[in-house]
Amino acid sequence: MPIELPLGTDAMSVRQRVEVLEKVLERAFTIPGTRQTIGLDAVVGLVPVAGDVISAVLGLYLVWEARNLGMSKFQLARMLGNVGFDAMVGAVPFAGDLFDFVFRSNSRNLRIVRRHLDKHHPHTRVIDA
Repeated sequence: MPIELPLGTDAMSVRQRVEVLEKVLERAFTIPGTRQTIGLDAVVGLVPVAGDVISAVLGLYLVWEARNLGMSKFQLARMLGNVGFDAMVGAVPFAGDLFDFVFRSNSRNLRIVRRHLDKHHPHTRVIDA
């Protein structure tokens, strides 16, 4: 089932893109026999150096989308801090890979974006069934 992402710059399109990106990066796969989910961030992070760089770049895309929404500098700084902290600790061999399972910077950043959208663009809210 292909995922169609809207290409618009309106708040609803941005919300859909960042939610899909967060799901792919943090919750794309379920570990067999458990309810624990992992995403591309944790899987790519297993590749030394290049994996951490790729994860950071994908996380920075979320921040870029937030900037385009006109979010405050404080919110953007928090999001950059989440991505930077994740990249810095994720670069430590083995311990950084375990850290990726616990500290989900993209999920934290999505919460910041959702709060902003719910406050400033309430028409973009989606009620989950």
